[in-house]
Amino acid sequence: MTDEWQDNPFYQIDTYQQWVKTEGVPVIEAYSVDCLTQPLEPSARVGGLGAYIHLVGRGDASACYLGEIPAGSSLNPEKHLYDKLVYVLSGRGATTVEAPDGRKHSFEWGPNSVFGIPINARHQHFNGSGREPARLVSVSNLPVIMNVFHNVGFIFENEHAFEDRVGEDRYFRGEGEFRTVKAGRHQWETNFVADLTSFQLPEWKERGAGGTSTNVQFTLANSTMHAHISEFGVGTYKKAHRHDAGAHIVCVTGHGYSLLWREGQDPVNTVRVDWKPGTLYAPPDGPTYHQHFNAANVPSRYFVMMFGGARYFTSTARKTSYQNMDKSVKDGGNQIEYEDEDPRVLDLYEQETARNGVQSRMRDIVGGRQPVTA
Repeated sequence: MTDEWQDNPFYQIDTYQQWVKTEGVPVIEAYSVDCLTQPLEPSARVGGLGAYIHLVGRGDASACYLGEIPAGSSLNPEKHLYDKLVYVLSGRGATTVEAPDGRKHSFEWGPNSVFGIPINARHQHFNGSGREPARLVSVSNLPVIMNVFHNVGFIFENEHAFEDRVGEDRYFRGEGEFRTVKAGRHQWETNFVADLTSFQLPEWKERGAGGTSTNVQFTLANSTMHAHISEFGVGTYKKAHRHDAGAHIVCVTGHGYSLLWREGQDPVNTVRVDWKPGTLYAPPDGPTYHQHFNAANVPSRYFVMMFGGARYFTSTARKTSYQNMDKSVKDGGNQIEYEDEDPRVLDLYEQETARNGVQSRMRDIVGGRQPVTA
C-alpha cells in the first residue's frame, strides 16, 4: 500500500516523465527491444512514427526515442537544449543542420550511420526513398536537462547559440580527428560516421576475446554524450564487467547473447538477452555485471550511447567507471578476469556455439579449463 504522502503533487516531481506522457506516443518498458519490428504510432510533435524506449537499465539521465520516417517524407524541424546522438537502423536519407551563423550542413546517411546533433541547432531528417521507411534510434540527455530546468519552453524555444558545438565543416562529411588516450579510451572526434560496420577500430586487449577485442569512443558534436563501437571475434566472448546505468547497447553485426547478474547471483541462470542487428538493451547500474558472447560466424559489433562522455566530466561515478573499466575487481576495478569467472559460463557458451555451427576458441584463451562435470 502506498503512503498517502508519496502521492503529494508537490513532492518528488519527475518533469521528464510527466512531459513524456503528453507526447502521445507509446512508452515501451522492457529489458530489450527489437527496434526493427517494434510497433510505433504517429507523433504530432516530431512527425512520422515514434515511441519512447524506457529500458530497465536506462538510468535517470538518458532518454531513448525510436522513430520512423515514412517513405518519401520527412520529420518536423527540431531545435532543443539537450545533446542527442542518432543511429540509423534502416533506410537511407539525409539530415540538415543549421549552424548559429546561418550556414546549413547537409549529409546523407544509410544503415549503420551515426551522427551527433549540436545542442540547440535547428535540424531536420529526410527519408531519401520513395518506397521504404527509415528507422532511427536516438539517445539524449533530455531527462537530466528537463528535470533540472523543469520548463519546456526554455528547452525547446531557447535562442542561445552554442557556436563551439558545431565543429568544423568537414566533421559533417565524416572526416575527423583521432585523439590518442589509452586502449579503450581512444576517441574519434567528428559529427558523422557513415558506416559503423567498416570503421577501423584500435585493439583493446585488456577486454579479452583472445586479442580480437577492438574499440573506439566517439566525440560527436563536442557533446557530453558517450558513444563507442566495439567488436570481438568469432568463437569468443568478452570479460564480464559492470558500470553505472544508462548504456544503451544496439547490435550492429553478428548475433549472440549477453548475461546479466547482480553481485552474488548465479550468472548462468539470471537474465539473458539474445541479440541480433537492431536489438537494443541496457544493463542496470553498477552492481550488475554483464558479459557479451558472440555466437555468429562473423565478428560481432555493438554500438553504445549514454550520458557522460570520455571528454567532459559529468559525475564522479562516470569518471571512476572510465578509470576502472578494464581493471580486475580483485584490484578494485569493474572487470572479472577469465580465471575468476564461473566455469559454467564457458560450458554454456560452447553449447551455444555448437548449436550455431561455430567453433569456440575460448578453451585455449582461458588456459585449457576443463568442462564442469555434473
